[in-house]
Amino acid sequence: MNCEKKVAFENLGNLANDDITGAAFSSPGSVDTKAGVVKGFSAIPYLHHFPIVQELTEALDVPVTFENDAYCAALAESWQGTARGVQNAIFIVIGSGIGGAIISEGKILKGRNLFGGEFGYMMMDAEYSFSDLASPVNTARRYTEESGSQIAISGQELFERADRGESLAQKHVDQMLDALGRGIQMLSVVLNPDRVLLGGVISERDGLLEEVTQRAHGYLKRTQATDVVLDIETCQFRNQANLLGAVAAHYSQTRQ
Repeated sequence: MNCEKKVAFENLGNLANDDITGAAFSSPGSVDTKAGVVKGFSAIPYLHHFPIVQELTEALDVPVTFENDAYCAALAESWQGTARGVQNAIFIVIGSGIGGAIISEGKILKGRNLFGGEFGYMMMDAEYSFSDLASPVNTARRYTEESGSQIAISGQELFERADRGESLAQKHVDQMLDALGRGIQMLSVVLNPDRVLLGGVISERDGLLEEVTQRAHGYLKRTQATDVVLDIETCQFRNQANLLGAVAAHYSQTRQ
C-alpha cells in the first residue's frame, strides 16, 4: 500500500473521531481464517491464494480479519437480525453468484474444506449450477446473449425490462425465480432448517420473497415432501448484513 492510501486509511479514523483499532473484511471465496488466505474461486480472482491478511496487517498496521461474505451475513442475522435465536438456518446470498451459509445448532457449519454453505456449486442439471441459473448477473448475461445485443445489462435493468412487459426479459426473470425455488426445495429437504433467509440486493425487490416461496412450495408438493414446513424470510440487514457480520467475525477472531 502506498503512502497516499495509508494516509487515506488513517483519515477514516479522523472522520469517525476515533482511533481505528482493526480492519474487518467480508470476502467471497473459501476464507481460511487461521491461514489468512482466501481459497477457492470467486468473481474477484485477485483475492485468492496469497497471504492477504498478513499483507494487509503490515500495510495498515492494525489487526486485520477476513471472513466469507455469506458467513458474515449469517453472523449478522444470527447476532442481531432475522435469525436471532434460530438454532438451524440456511442463508442464500444472491449476487454475482450464489453464496450461502449453514447455521447448525447456533454455529456456522464450515465443513472440512471450508465449503459448508457453498450452495452456488450445486449442479441444477447436467450443464448449469445454482449460481449459473439463480444469479441475476448470470441471468442478465444469458438474456444479453439471446437478445443478440452487444451491450451488457445489469440484473436490475433486466428486472426493470421485465416489469415493462418485455417478453424476453420476463422469460429470463421467470427462469431465475424458478431456479431459486428449486434450490430452496433441494436445501430444505436435505437440511430441513428452521428458517431460510434470502440476502443480497435482489432480496429487497418487492414481491420476490412471495414468488420464490410459492415456487419452493410447488416443488415440495411435486416431490411429495409436503411435511417440510418452509419459513422463508429476507435478511433484516439486507445488503449490509455482510458488513455488520464482518465486525462480529472480527471481534470473535481477535479475542480468541
